[in-house]
Amino acid sequence: MIRTLEQMEKKVLMLKKKHRVAVASAQDSNTIGAINKAVKKGLIEAILIGNTAEIKKTCKSEGIDDSIFTLIESPDEIRASAEAVKLAKTGGADIVMKGLVGTDKFLKAVMDKEKGLMLPDAVISYVCALEIPLYHKLLFITDTAVIPFPNLEQKIAMARYAIEMAQKFGIEKPKIALIGASEKMSRHFENSIDYSIMCKMADRNQIKDCIMDGPLDIFLACDKKSLAIKGVETPVNGDADILLFPSLESSNPFYKGLMLFANCELAGLIRGTEKPVIVMSRSESELSKYFCIALSCLMA
Repeated sequence: MIRTLEQMEKKVLMLKKKHRVAVASAQDSNTIGAINKAVKKGLIEAILIGNTAEIKKTCKSEGIDDSIFTLIESPDEIRASAEAVKLAKTGGADIVMKGLVGTDKFLKAVMDKEKGLMLPDAVISYVCALEIPLYHKLLFITDTAVIPFPNLEQKIAMARYAIEMAQKFGIEKPKIALIGASEKMSRHFENSIDYSIMCKMADRNQIKDCIMDGPLDIFLACDKKSLAIKGVETPVNGDADILLFPSLESSNPFYKGLMLFANCELAGLIRGTEKPVIVMSRSESELSKYFCIALSCLMA
């Protein structure tokens, strides 16, 4: 079982397979730094799309040799995103990565019905692995980037994507906590109904290879002591591998708070696409962006 992002990196390096990464609007220092590290480690070949003068300027200021990258000029972030997706669609790249471009503009290119990368009838979602100093293993969470208020079908897809990713980390039967404000079923929380259906589906093996319970709050999901304090029994048992959130408004501040205040690092990907798609906040650390690249190589 892989318990840290460094262990994940080591596993990818052992595979000794190099992937081609196309980066849209690749002129910011954190993205270039992460790409440079991945190239130097032998994980990838990099295609940087955007303002090539700015890319070269950033490389020079960071002491990076831009000749190790393939540079493609693009006049704006929308066309840079379209070009990166086109390369992946036509076989010129194995992975697509967002650089200094808004998530909405980047995902519009990814989700284009004719030219994009979505699988037929797939739900597009985001799963990430968080390395939190005070948690004893990696914690997978979903969805922090794409679906504002997931319906039942989307929640089921989110769970399946997270299970698949967790299994790549050696977790054969991950424990999934369906997160709410409380463990109590309530008509005031619409997600209670979806959660009860999902738990029954997991019991009947319609959602395979997991242990699922919810609603659970964060304490019951991730802290064994809270079980005794609250007198609650749950098969997740304060040892969750995956947290599935009811909305983007709850999951996104959760992970960003951990990144800012708890010295957390992450590796995450868009799921439901033909090729791995890396989407991160423009303010994410260089290290987290590097770990996202390593994860994309693991999942490719």
